[in-house]
Amino acid sequence: MLVQMELTGIAKKVVLGSLEDLETSLYSPIINQLNLDPYMDMPVIVKGCSHKPVPLTAYMMITERLHGVAKSVMYGEACSAVPVYKKKK
Repeated sequence: MLVQMELTGIAKKVVLGSLEDLETSLYSPIINQLNLDPYMDMPVIVKGCSHKPVPLTAYMMITERLHGVAKSVMYGEACSAVPVYKKKK
């Protein structure tokens, strides 16, 4: 708590936990603020490979947000996407 108090006003964000906890806390508000209108009834591929570290929880969060919005959600690359969800007709 003392470190938190010293960093208040200096750091944009302070997170207690692992690197994955930090990454999750950074991705969470971005995913929650996404406008999903462009994905309405569209097939969506969530890219699996990235040069930036993406926590597993971010994949779970985006999948949860797209569920019921997108026509289908797949994971991976276009040539080898794995189906995760498909909206019932």
